[in-house]
Amino acid sequence: MNTLNHEMRVIRILLYFRVMVATTFIVFGNVFLVSFGNHQSPVYTPEQLIAKYSNLVFVLYCMSLVFVVALSQYLYRSGETILSDNAKDTSTHWRTLLPFSYAIVSGAIGSCSVLFAKSLSNMLRLTMSSRYQFHSWFTYSILLLFLCTAGFWMARLNEGLSLFDAILIVPMFQIAWTFFSICTGFVYFQEYQVFDTLRIIMFMLGMTFVFIGISLLAPDENKGAHLAIS
Repeated sequence: MNTLNHEMRVIRILLYFRVMVATTFIVFGNVFLVSFGNHQSPVYTPEQLIAKYSNLVFVLYCMSLVFVVALSQYLYRSGETILSDNAKDTSTHWRTLLPFSYAIVSGAIGSCSVLFAKSLSNMLRLTMSSRYQFHSWFTYSILLLFLCTAGFWMARLNEGLSLFDAILIVPMFQIAWTFFSICTGFVYFQEYQVFDTLRIIMFMLGMTFVFIGISLLAPDENKGAHLAIS
């Protein structure tokens, strides 16, 4: 009994230490992102926004995003089939890859809502300054895209919580959503043009710290199973 209590105290201490380390990584990562990120907030005209949506670099990025989503969805469907057949030699591998591929699809599409929200915010600022009429085909198109992508993200989040363990899928959701949100805004607003070498390095370091911190919050399934058996 004393041995069991001692093991439980050790586990609590290790979990507390892990959470503290993860929180430290996340805090420092966000400090780097804010300090070395783009602090400019220009107001674009609708014509400039449309031009940015049709920019070659952004179009290529969108094509890459479609490829990533298609590949992740294929992996997810393949994982479902394999797990349903109870393949013992690949079950552990696919039990990790399945929620990850699910989160990639959700984050890649759901993160686009951030870009559309920024475009709507930009047009709202123009409207408030009486330089732009809010009712136009472009405004309604962006609004529709925002509602679709935001609705997709919320639906996938709720479905993911019902399919996978919350303490596992939530960090994966956050990593995917944060990564693709940063990348989409970075490419669309062409922030790479105003970044020097130092800012790029520190910005990437900040992203890495955030992802490490979020990853540390995810449970170690193997250790959990080992402790449960013990």
